[in-house]
Amino acid sequence: MEYAEAKEVLWTKIREPNMQRKLILVIVSIALLLDNMLYMVIVPIIPDYLRYIGAWGEEDQLEYLESLKPRNASLPPTTPHPRDHHGQDSATGVLFASKAIVQLLVNPFSGAIIDRIGYDIPMMIGLIIMFLSTSLFACGRSYSLLFFARSLQGVGSAFADTSGLAMIADRFTEESERSKALGIALAFISFGCLVAPPFGGALYQFAGKEVPFLILALISLLDGFMLLLVMKPIKQQISDSKLPRPESIPIWQLMMDPYIAVCAGALMMSNVALAFLEPTISLWMEDNMTTENWKIGMIWLPAFFPHVFGVIITVKMARRYPQHQWRMAAFGLALEGLSCFIIPFTTSYKMLMIPICIICFGIALIDTAVLYS
Repeated sequence: MEYAEAKEVLWTKIREPNMQRKLILVIVSIALLLDNMLYMVIVPIIPDYLRYIGAWGEEDQLEYLESLKPRNASLPPTTPHPRDHHGQDSATGVLFASKAIVQLLVNPFSGAIIDRIGYDIPMMIGLIIMFLSTSLFACGRSYSLLFFARSLQGVGSAFADTSGLAMIADRFTEESERSKALGIALAFISFGCLVAPPFGGALYQFAGKEVPFLILALISLLDGFMLLLVMKPIKQQISDSKLPRPESIPIWQLMMDPYIAVCAGALMMSNVALAFLEPTISLWMEDNMTTENWKIGMIWLPAFFPHVFGVIITVKMARRYPQHQWRMAAFGLALEGLSCFIIPFTTSYKMLMIPICIICFGIALIDTAVLYS
């Protein structure tokens, strides 16, 4: 009897509107964190793992295995040196880009589905697909399977990200609460992008390739179970889908608006630097700085702090000088361009951290100034 009463009290507490909003914010934040960790966790893993499984041929695999043999202690340590990657750069870039390409193609369809049936079911679909893609990454041992898993992740992200942000916009009705909730959710995007490489690199080197992906798959599964606590009953979702909805504006018409086009262009250019660095920096660091995976991942961790500082300072400046938000975005773009120019000339591990930190600070200025306006 006591168990039944405790269960009833707990369920009543969960169904309270205020608790529902808190749970939704947690669920969406975890989903966005998970998606962006999956996006960046492979940065220190994939180039090394593809050589390990011989994806580029036996010659490169033998060279890789030879490099793992312990060196004679009497010999001086050798420094990394450039080598022929046998087409690895382009193939690795295609693998990394497949997620974003698929997500870009699926987003219009997922948005139309969410607009028609609501966000609960698409959110669950997205989490299930992300769980499957992460599990495939954990057990995949060929380039083709990893490519399929990466592309599948793009489908899951198209559903989970869009429906998650729509869920926040629907449940947080007051403008101030909605802005705060969206700000928290977007902070988890940045946190996921920057904490994933050191997380993945360290676990890959010391625990194996499967461990980081199994942990992320477990998080996706737990997030799906949490979503069940806030999902509306199926009957209510069906009845809600039949209600009249405001006529949606076609995406091509939105892009004709000059303000939307400028904001979209700024957001796109702010992430181009990361898009270039993602598939190339691991191979470049292996050739010029270090071959240790945890160090290749750890290069991203210090950038988290200037990114958070950039978000905070931009929010404060936007409140005080709302008419100058475009200047903050322009300054962020200039910082990114300067840092991208400096990166090829860095000669040490510590020096490389500085332009990456500046890039992430610039991204924070651009994203926050544009999205906060």
